[in-house]
Amino acid sequence: MGRPHVLASVAMSLDGYIDDAGPDTLVLSDAGDLDRVDAVRAGVDAILVGAGTVRADDPRLLVRCAERRAGRVADGLPPSPRRVVLTTGSSLDPSARVFAGGDAPLVFTAGPSAAALRERLGDTAEVVAAGDPPDPCAVLDDLAARGVRRLLVEGGGAVHTAFLTAGVVDELHVVVAPFFVGDARAPRFVHDGRFPQCPQRGMSLVEARPMGDLVLLRYRAS
Repeated sequence: MGRPHVLASVAMSLDGYIDDAGPDTLVLSDAGDLDRVDAVRAGVDAILVGAGTVRADDPRLLVRCAERRAGRVADGLPPSPRRVVLTTGSSLDPSARVFAGGDAPLVFTAGPSAAALRERLGDTAEVVAAGDPPDPCAVLDDLAARGVRRLLVEGGGAVHTAFLTAGVVDELHVVVAPFFVGDARAPRFVHDGRFPQCPQRGMSLVEARPMGDLVLLRYRAS
């Protein structure tokens, strides 16, 4: 069985930040874009985020639209995709919303952290050792064996960097908000790394769509 198709998705400021340095989450999308993302979620088998996103945003990682959930059920699927968390440590909070309701999420972590994380999370999640540091290719191979054919990677920066530098991202959705953050303390879309998507081998732009003052850019791996 081949590896899943990987779609990475991000909303960022004009200067490439995905949040500001303040205590509250910076709003980068509007209602229309959030509905678009919900439709994308409804079309995948699993959604993956990093531990930093779980701590900062406390997401549920569910399909929000009742009609989309019903459509998945009619197709013999669960109402929402499988929830997946990637971490290097063992400090996830079992009371986070991603661990509430539905099937227990998968948590991929570094091998040395797996035992402590299993003890911490108990039956709220299934913990899988995936290398040290966790290897995106090992994560994808495990997900493929579980029947995942399409994976949505929603960040944050460390996770996007890991998947992009590993060369396993097939499709990238970038929504650009019409303002600057201008603060080096804030988190960026990606960290430093050796990216195969370099000037000599760029991604292919397949769509550029204005959405009010936002812009959606869709790229595919060349």
